[in-house]
Amino acid sequence: MGTKTVRLREDVYERIRSRKREDETFSEAIDRLTGNTSLLELEGTLSDEEADEVRAAVEESRDVGRQEAEELYGEDG
Repeated sequence: MGTKTVRLREDVYERIRSRKREDETFSEAIDRLTGNTSLLELEGTLSDEEADEVRAAVEESRDVGRQEAEELYGEDG
């Protein structure tokens, strides 16, 4: 695979550098940061306990949204 030289503004370079992991090259970091990650690729990244906490937070957020909608528009929507 070939390589290309690209010019980056200093602020862009610094943003990439700050997000680059210690074990990856700039090419790998840019690929990771600009790639389209599928939700399926995230499977297994949370423990069962962490996943339960996320589910609870999502449900709580939905409940708050429903309550706010009911207050604004009444029970009938």
